[in-house]
Amino acid sequence: MTAIKHALQRDIFTPNDERLLGIVNVCKAGKKKRNCFLCATVTTERPVQVKVVKVKKSDKGDFYKRQQTWELRDLMEVDAKDASKENPEFDLHFEKVYRWVASSAAEKNSFISCIWKLNQRYLRKKVEFVNVSSQLLEESVPSGESQSVAGGDEDALDDYQELSAREEQDIEGMMEMCEYAVSNAEAFAEQLSRELQVLDGANIQSIMASEKQVNILMQLLDEALGEVDTIEGKLSSYEEMLQSVKEQMDQISQSNRLIQISNTNNVKLLDEIQFLVNYMDLSKGHVRALQEGDLTSPKGIEACINASEALSQCMNVALRPGHDKLAAVTQQQLLFAELRDTFARRLTNHLNNVFVHQGHDQSSTLSQHSEMSLPKHSPLHRDLLRYAKLMEWLKNTHREKYEGLSRTYVDYMSRLYEREIKDFFEVAKIKMAGTSKEAKGKFATLPRKESALKQETESLHGSSGKLTGSTSSLNKLTVQGANSRRSQSSSLLDMGNMSASDLDVADRTKFDKIFEQVLSELEPLCLAEQDFISKFFKLQQHPAVMPPLAQPETEEADGGSVSRIPPQAEHRQSLSSEKDLVRLMMNKIFQSIETELNSLIALGDKIDSFNSLYMLVKMSHHVWTAENVDPASYLSTTLGNVLVTVKRNFDKCISAQIRQMEEVKISKKSKVGILLFVTGFEEFAELAETIFRNAERRGDLDKAYVKLIRAVFTNVEKVANESQKTPRDVVMMENFHHIFSTLSRLKISCLDAERREAKHKYTDHLQSYVINSLGQPLEKLNHFFEGVEARVAQGVREEEVSYQLAFNKQELRKVIKEYPGKEVKKGLDNLYKKVDKHLCEEESLLQVVWHSMQDEFIRQYKHFEDLIGRCYPGSGITMEFTIRDMLEYFSSIAQSH
Repeated sequence: MTAIKHALQRDIFTPNDERLLGIVNVCKAGKKKRNCFLCATVTTERPVQVKVVKVKKSDKGDFYKRQQTWELRDLMEVDAKDASKENPEFDLHFEKVYRWVASSAAEKNSFISCIWKLNQRYLRKKVEFVNVSSQLLEESVPSGESQSVAGGDEDALDDYQELSAREEQDIEGMMEMCEYAVSNAEAFAEQLSRELQVLDGANIQSIMASEKQVNILMQLLDEALGEVDTIEGKLSSYEEMLQSVKEQMDQISQSNRLIQISNTNNVKLLDEIQFLVNYMDLSKGHVRALQEGDLTSPKGIEACINASEALSQCMNVALRPGHDKLAAVTQQQLLFAELRDTFARRLTNHLNNVFVHQGHDQSSTLSQHSEMSLPKHSPLHRDLLRYAKLMEWLKNTHREKYEGLSRTYVDYMSRLYEREIKDFFEVAKIKMAGTSKEAKGKFATLPRKESALKQETESLHGSSGKLTGSTSSLNKLTVQGANSRRSQSSSLLDMGNMSASDLDVADRTKFDKIFEQVLSELEPLCLAEQDFISKFFKLQQHPAVMPPLAQPETEEADGGSVSRIPPQAEHRQSLSSEKDLVRLMMNKIFQSIETELNSLIALGDKIDSFNSLYMLVKMSHHVWTAENVDPASYLSTTLGNVLVTVKRNFDKCISAQIRQMEEVKISKKSKVGILLFVTGFEEFAELAETIFRNAERRGDLDKAYVKLIRAVFTNVEKVANESQKTPRDVVMMENFHHIFSTLSRLKISCLDAERREAKHKYTDHLQSYVINSLGQPLEKLNHFFEGVEARVAQGVREEEVSYQLAFNKQELRKVIKEYPGKEVKKGLDNLYKKVDKHLCEEESLLQVVWHSMQDEFIRQYKHFEDLIGRCYPGSGITMEFTIRDMLEYFSSIAQSH
């Protein structure tokens, strides 16, 4: 193995500046034996690189070649397979696992030991060794061949030191001084050895010569030690002297510390006394104001406010630890509590008297006045707002008295407002009833049938019904001035014998003004009271509390006790919940407003069901305005509830009109003409367009339009089918023409489809009526040519029709002779009279129908001539009147009538 190692070093590694440190003869595990060598090498140049090289003997000769090289830093693991038994197998884990079988276990152990040493020296223990005995790694490599292979060179590598440049120059100088340094190296080495011995002897003599000086030095050291002992004695005496001084200084320091502590305590005591005097002392003026201050004059109220604030500061001061145990502090706290209770009692009694007096005040009622206006409470609010800060103080200090005052205010003000609102609505109802006196007189003069119809309709409007529309589309309706309203007809309920009149329009305009005045009076009243409650009871500046009025109401509703809100929950209340509390107080104070408004709306609906249109627009505008100010306010909620009632009445009005359309009966002896509910829809649409002209949103009106127009369409067809005196086509043509004209004039966008449908129905029934009526003046001629067309349709050639017995030329001449010009004119005149009898005068459709008949007659005439030319060619047969004659007949008949 030594010879192989030398050969590999010489042939492979020396040319690459590498030294071979370890070698093992191996073959791959599990394959056919093909021996190779694994070599551990290091480079001779810095930095040192450690490699594992696989070397294989060439098949063609006795030289070796490098087959594969791995960097030792890429080696992750060395697996010896078994640490307790001799086993030649081992694995090296590079980028993949290489399995080897060594020629002997000793060679394997020597190679692994070499790898371990290289790892320790250069890689800082990076490689992991598995199944390797610790004894192999700790002990030196065994003696023998393996030691010479792996260990010797590594030790030589450790002891080897490269000569420096200075050393090289010295060696070269000595070799130049000796002539035989190169030729006779042994003689040169003996000379260097003799010179070295001479130098050693000189060194020894020099050491022996310096012994006397050493003795002198030792003597000097002994003297120095003696001086040190003397100095230490003096330092000890000085230390004893300073010890007494230290004790005295300690006593002085202790005295100073006690004086400093005393001064600190005095300063702290003075600070505590000043704190208590500054924050726990109430001036005599404040005490006097709290005990006997005037609560009626502005100066007295201001003094009481300042005193209450000072008292609150004294009572709410944050005492330091131990203050509550001081007798003076306890005495002051008792004095403050007594002053607080006394002033709270005085303030509560005074405000209670003010509330009671205002609640019993009769001077502001409307019972003795006919003016339709609500009294203003701004003077009372202005006077009471002077106590707002005192109410805030009472709310924070005496919650029970604050709640009692709140209940008292709500109770007495609700009585006052109930009287005023009741009188106000009585005046409004009287004025409304005055607008309908003449209308009631007209109802009294109606025939029995119309009076019964009116009574039935009023009872229908008084009944309860379901809300079929949505109020969401009414939120932004604007209010239209009464001056811009057009004078339109009366309601569809009076379509029996009553027509539109100026009196009806005046009554509705007056009702509209009254209703608007009612809402305009209520709105500022509610807003002013809500603003006053928020400011006076401080419900929007501090955490909200449960108003006292809500407690008894909840107890009555639930029949149990009301649990109070804990303080922590009060601090978490938001501004929205505070507004809810204000709305609860407003509900209590103005509990009669919604009832009175509903009563007023019922009266207006009873007077005239069309009043619901005015009320819908007005109420929607006020709801929209209130929601923009505060969606959760009392006014917004109340008006929203009333708006639902108004919308319900509007839906009842529409349903009643549809029901009346379905119940219409026509006379069997007179012609139909324009149906009453058709003209009624026109009047309703004109009035509604006037009322809703400037409305921002009109969704409910558009829905009502669609319901009404579909009912009109359905019932027009129903009446047309039931008509006996007037042809069905005439009824459909006239009424749909009237509907089309109305929708075209009013330009209602949501009814564009119905407008086109009405035009289509009018055109179709006009054409149908013309065709059906024209068959009568030339009846025999029509029948003859229908037979001709039937023969042609059966397959008879046109030029052979004249050979048919029933349709020969003689039969044709006979039929034509029966319709001379004079006879045709007479027939057309009779037709004109009949059409005139069918049509009504309101629509003025006679000339339109007559012109259409003229066009249809000319079309038939040309058709007859065409058939004569095709079926009777060369016969010379023509009609006894020409198209020019026909035009003259139609013109003269129209002018004569």
